[in-house]
Amino acid sequence: MALDTEARFGPATRARALERCASETFDVLVVGGGVTGCGAALDAASRGLSVALVEKRDFAAGTSSRSSKLIHGGLRYLESFDIELVREALHERRLLVEKIAPHLVHPTPFLFPLKHRAWERFYMGSGLLLYDALAGLHPAMPRHRHLTRRACLRAVPALRDDSLTGGIRYFDAQVDDARFSVVLARTAAAYGAVCVSAVGVVDFLHEGERVAGARAQDLESGRELDVRASTVINATGVWTTEMERLAGVADPMIVRPSKGVHLVVRRDRIDSEYALILRTEKSVLFVLPWGDRWIIGTTDTDWHHGLDHPSATHADIEYLLEHVNEALREPLGLDDVIAVFVGLRPLIGGTDEETAKLSRNHAVRRSAPGFVSVAGGKYTTYRLMARDAVDLVARDLRFAVDPSRTADVPLLGAIGLSGAELRLSSHPGAGHLAPTQLHHLVARHGTLAAEVLDLVASDPGLAAPLVGAEGYLAAEVSHAAAYEGALHVDDVLTRRTHIAFEVPDRGQLAADGVARLMAPVLGWDQATVDREIAHYRARLEAEAAAQALLTDAASDSARAEVRDPRLERLDERGE
Repeated sequence: MALDTEARFGPATRARALERCASETFDVLVVGGGVTGCGAALDAASRGLSVALVEKRDFAAGTSSRSSKLIHGGLRYLESFDIELVREALHERRLLVEKIAPHLVHPTPFLFPLKHRAWERFYMGSGLLLYDALAGLHPAMPRHRHLTRRACLRAVPALRDDSLTGGIRYFDAQVDDARFSVVLARTAAAYGAVCVSAVGVVDFLHEGERVAGARAQDLESGRELDVRASTVINATGVWTTEMERLAGVADPMIVRPSKGVHLVVRRDRIDSEYALILRTEKSVLFVLPWGDRWIIGTTDTDWHHGLDHPSATHADIEYLLEHVNEALREPLGLDDVIAVFVGLRPLIGGTDEETAKLSRNHAVRRSAPGFVSVAGGKYTTYRLMARDAVDLVARDLRFAVDPSRTADVPLLGAIGLSGAELRLSSHPGAGHLAPTQLHHLVARHGTLAAEVLDLVASDPGLAAPLVGAEGYLAAEVSHAAAYEGALHVDDVLTRRTHIAFEVPDRGQLAADGVARLMAPVLGWDQATVDREIAHYRARLEAEAAAQALLTDAASDSARAEVRDPRLERLDERGE
């Protein structure tokens, strides 16, 4: 695999990718750089197909960086008898933890507190017995265990004495969702796919009735180019309907966006050894560990406004606080909320009043000759969605295509993970780091931590902690721009790192250092540095203003005041 060239997403690689997009005809063009699109690119490329992928913003800029960061079977789906969905998800969970991405997906213990005595313990215990059975004879993590009320309170002192009669501990897994998508894209590139961000589709090309590629715009330079392909996969999530209409599909697939709001609070505000799953009147609420923070979420409500920058309202925040406080000994207040992030689930449209009742199954269809759409599903089952999309594409090609191989394809950084920290401790760059810093790099990057260490070895100054976000190294910012395709300050602060929701000032201070570290890699002048910093801070102000409002319409209007710089160029084109 050409790991040192095309799988290194720096400026030179991007320039080559644009030239290839403009000059070659591909077997498959994937539109959308979220987890499903990147998964489809890897699936197709690993079968030997020629592949291009374009993403109008950043990899994982939409739903794929704003999830609950869970890899799970969906325990609550057993209640609606979605047995096959749960079985598939648990199979994928095992693959991800053991083979595909053990550096990015990690087992996490959960506590399900029981409020009632015999009947609820029997009911939930039976459900978890089935959950464990569906995970197979050799599961990737321990099976569930019943706990007494005393044992629960010993493990989770944060719970109110009167909030439970006992509990059940079980395991699921967590993922760095944004990083996962970026590594998926880089792995696809290592298999030969051409993956490029900041390229927006403005129209589709046709040969008669057949879709034959896309007219696209490089949203960094403004250049337009035609990307020709035998088939197109529409993997745009909540933008699926919009893309189908742009392609001229007479009866487009209707995707119903559902808003999921998450709160972030300090770790010391909730004393617990376990993640928590709490029942609500509509669904469930998760309290999830994230470094020295907790993530609390999520809501599940219809969203009828702009898709690019969904926003939370004051009412959403109050709703989550109210429900989590029903279980906590020391209630959380608005002052405890460090950050809020919002994602839109791309649910297949239905008539149910509540989005929480809509199925999490995915749909794949040939919407027009040469045009396949994939939507719905769960983050956990992205690989199956990608496989099914490529299987359908294969029927449209004039030659035989191999079956999917991705169940046996580890992502970059996974191979050699065992013992990686010890081996990398002898790297020349590691001599400039404390052991805790090296551990941090391996935990985030797996064996790709060697790339960061290469940068430190060539410039020891990059071993310094990032001012304003000292848990990260300056080298990680340079690495994001030179290896991971970050083109703007927001890409680094929100997705390559998670400073935007981990640090109390949300990256206000760190933005300055991030811009100055990205500048030499991307060739920015001082005016560009200043513009990037100002734009990021303006985005934070817009989000804060939106979160003070009570309705989705008002919140969306306030958040829309500051657009992603890539989308501003698309807006200009449409004027």
